[in-house]
Amino acid sequence: MQKEKLVLVACGTGIATSTVVCKKVEELLDKNHVKAKVIQCKIAEVGSYEDQATVLVTTTIPPREYKIPVVKALNYLTNMNTEKTDKEILDALK
Repeated sequence: MQKEKLVLVACGTGIATSTVVCKKVEELLDKNHVKAKVIQCKIAEVGSYEDQATVLVTTTIPPREYKIPVVKALNYLTNMNTEKTDKEILDALK
């Protein structure tokens, strides 16, 4: 059985920008019929989810390398070239 896919959405504080990005990620998954759990967290908390997570979507600069793909999602906040970010997220979940 395949384990559930887990998308981490992280910003510096886990509040403002990640809320916007979280919503965009959920809409993207929904629209593309991708079943995955989305967890919103602070970048400092990513390490505790790293072993279960499939991909990290972040609006901040990660403090270190992770074992999972990292998608920078700043353009979700500017609404420019979001297709590139969409594709990176979907590819990481394939």
